[in-house]
Amino acid sequence: MQRKKSIQVIAVTSGKGGAGKTTVATNLAANLSRQGKSVLLLDADLGLANVDVMLGLQTQFNLSHVLDGHCHLADIVVNGPEGIRIVPASSGLQKMAQLSATEHLGLINSFSELPWSVDTLIIDTAAGINNTVTHFCQAAGEVLVVLCDEPASLADSYALIKVLNQQYGVKRFQMMANRVASEEKGFELYKRLLKTTDQFLNVSINYLGSIPEDDYLRRAGRMQKLVTSAYPHSDSARAFARLAAEVGQLAPNDELGGALSFFPERKIQRQTSHA
Repeated sequence: MQRKKSIQVIAVTSGKGGAGKTTVATNLAANLSRQGKSVLLLDADLGLANVDVMLGLQTQFNLSHVLDGHCHLADIVVNGPEGIRIVPASSGLQKMAQLSATEHLGLINSFSELPWSVDTLIIDTAAGINNTVTHFCQAAGEVLVVLCDEPASLADSYALIKVLNQQYGVKRFQMMANRVASEEKGFELYKRLLKTTDQFLNVSINYLGSIPEDDYLRRAGRMQKLVTSAYPHSDSARAFARLAAEVGQLAPNDELGGALSFFPERKIQRQTSHA
């Protein structure tokens, strides 16, 4: 993939399952596409993928076929709603959740094969702190932590940030609150997280806003559609539009503007050293 511009690479992650990370990743991708950006969404929950299910997409091939050598990455990319392209992963394959550092490196390098110009790559990671999550978060230009109003979400998000900071050298994070009763409640969650990280870690965390608890969001999920598309005037759809506007203001990391890879080589080398 020949390009001279920088690419915005955003890993959407969470400390625990159930925070709504995939809903955030898909609706964020759709709204960035509405801004006129060329968006690629990578389902990086390699063993328990669900982006295609959430969007009602039929996929013949996925990342497991790429790693097995049956096809190239470009062969598995499918078109999703709002003009986004999606890289589907597999579900129910334990080996995909246990890739070696070399296999992660091969997967990351395979992005150089893609024939399209891309403005934004959104990585929907798995929840937790396994090697796949830490590798993709470390390689991304931005790590967006999705937090919900549960004690376990706050504790696990802090644990994730701590691991990425102390073991992988990640110092800058973005954070947003999902399914909260009010914007004030979302900002309160941010302040609670910030109080702990300021005390124990050398990191910066920027607050991007919140998505409200919204019945239209649940309805869209049951329909296997994006709330951005199904209910564009709902409170949650408007909040996702504001989130995309905030993300659009983040300057792409110049390290990610190379001609052949989404990810800077020295970050990939650090990944293998931590495997």
